Amino acid sequence: MKTLHLLRHAKSSWNEPWASDRERGLNKRGRRDAPRMGRALAAELAPMPVFASPARRAQLTLAGVCDGWPAMAGLVHETVEALYTFSADEVFELLMDCDDARESVFLIGHNPAFTELINTLDSGAALDNLPTAAYARLVLSIPQWRQLAPGCGRLDRLLLPRELNGALLRRM
Repeated sequence: MKTLHLLRHAKSSWNEPWASDRERGLNKRGRRDAPRMGRALAAELAPMPVFASPARRAQLTLAGVCDGWPAMAGLVHETVEALYTFSADEVFELLMDCDDARESVFLIGHNPAFTELINTLDSGAALDNLPTAAYARLVLSIPQWRQLAPGCGRLDRLLLPRELNGALLRRM
């Protein structure tokens, strides 16, 4: 069994219209939600290394998560160029190349790639949209990452930033 953790980057800013898509930062809500998600995830997960998109908004999301989850800040995280994608197929290929010694993989990236990936791996998920700063955990019924295939997973956990004011958990 493998576990996939997905965190969509927090809400990005459009205040710098001259900035390229890759260079957009976070807006006020994004800067608020990333540490809140870090605190919420710290309450239920062991810290683990993260693979993050090189996009500035993804990197700032990782920094915010680490602010809210100090145990994550001490780990070595990796920026992965291939995660600057909006294609589920490209993320799928990246996952298939993961080291089988990793039981869990944590990615910070983009939509529509993550929503499509969730719906591909769990054909019963029917998720319309993974919102900004939302977290999804999929339990995959595979012993090796190269065996990743449509329908091999189950969406086990979905945590949305808007839920953090009330109940922290939305169980599937």
